[in-house]
Order: sequence, then structure tokens, then C-alpha cells
Amino acid sequence: MIHSLWDTFLYHPLVNALVFLASIIPGGDIGIAIIILTLFVKILIFPLSQRSIESQAKMNILSPELKKIKDMGVNKEEQARLTFELYKKHQTNPFSGCLLVLIQIPVIFALYFVFLKGVNFNPDVIYSFIKAPAQINTMFLGFIDISQKSLALALLAAISQYFQAHFMSKPPVSADDGSFQSSLSRSMHTQMKYFFPVLIFIILYTDWFGVSTSGAVALYWIVSNIFAISQQIYAEKKNKQAPVLS
Repeated sequence: MIHSLWDTFLYHPLVNALVFLASIIPGGDIGIAIIILTLFVKILIFPLSQRSIESQAKMNILSPELKKIKDMGVNKEEQARLTFELYKKHQTNPFSGCLLVLIQIPVIFALYFVFLKGVNFNPDVIYSFIKAPAQINTMFLGFIDISQKSLALALLAAISQYFQAHFMSKPPVSADDGSFQSSLSRSMHTQMKYFFPVLIFIILYTDWFGVSTSGAVALYWIVSNIFAISQQIYAEKKNKQAPVLS
């Protein structure tokens, strides 16, 4: 049942959207269709992702106040009460960011699998009212075959992943209290910034992990990261203009 719901409400609509775009784009450039579809989905879930980013930013700003409450030495019940009052005062929900991310994940994964399964569209998946392009042009901008692995696109995906991690909300210095939680948070951020880009390149350009990908997936990753970087910069500027603490 879950698989059927996945296909009906996520995977099939996205495949048909890609087919439609490929049929109306001059020259049928599937690469341009991938860019447009990725941006469309990102804009569609923008309100959710933006609230998630802003929620994390607020938590980082509140971190010094949370540390003060912890350092007061009061019992756990009093800590919980003071923490709840702090969240209430600044209209912050520590769990809202996680919830919003969970809502986005199925959509993002569905879009990823559209490109992972290749650009040879299955006629059984295409809606009757969608006209499939007579010929699929996999030469992105006329010189990169996105139906095959691409060194250039894999490198750009890895570089964009590095900058996407670079602009992510960083764990605040004040939160470095030596606890396991703060150490784990900083370790995760470091790995996201330095290890994950290398992993992305390996996945997109080799078959070391048994995952067969193509330039289409790499192109999706690049566009997605560039959008995320822009969103992070926008959220940071917005946050500076409207500080949480008063």
C-alpha cells in the first residue's frame, strides 16, 4: 500500500512533470527540464524548508540562554520549566524544525529517484494526457551527456555540497560545553562539510557503493545545493534583521 501511495502521489506525478517539460522545451533538452523541475519542487516546499532553517537559527541564538539555565544548578523540573518559558517567550518550538524536515523528505526522495532511474521514460507510467517527446535529448546544453556519468558534473556536485554545508547553521561557540551532544553536533557539521562532498563525488562518478547513477542525478544535486545555499543566505540575512533575543 505504501509503495502504491508513493507511486500515485509522488513518483508518477514527478515523472510526468519531467516528461511534460521535456516535450515543451525547445530541442527537448532533458537537462534543462531537470533544472526546471528541481527548482519547481524546491519552490513548492520552500515555506516548509524555510521555517525549518529559521527554527534552527532561533535555537542557535537561544543557545547561550539555554546554557545559563543549565548552569544555574536547579533541579531538572525547574530547568524544564525555565526552558519552556524561554521557548514560549521567543515563540520557538525545538521540534518544529525536525517535523518540517520529515515532511519534506518523501518529496525530495521521490524527485531524486525520478533522476536515479534514468531518463528513459516508461510508457506505463506516463499519463494519457501527457504527450511524450518524440526524441529525448540527453546532451545537456549540447555537450554533456547526462545519461552517462560526468566527471565535470560530479565535481560540481561535490563543490556545491561543500558550500551548502559551509552556509548551514553552525553550532554556536557558546554551546560547546564539552557534553556529548555538543561534541556530536560539531563532529556532524565537520563531516558534512569535508567528508560528505567526497562521498557525493564517489557516488556520482564511481560504482564503489553499488549505486548506478548518471549525470542527471549530479545535475539535480547541483541545482538543489545552489538553491539551498541561496536559501541559507536569505535566512541568515533575515535573521540578522529580526533578532530573536530582546
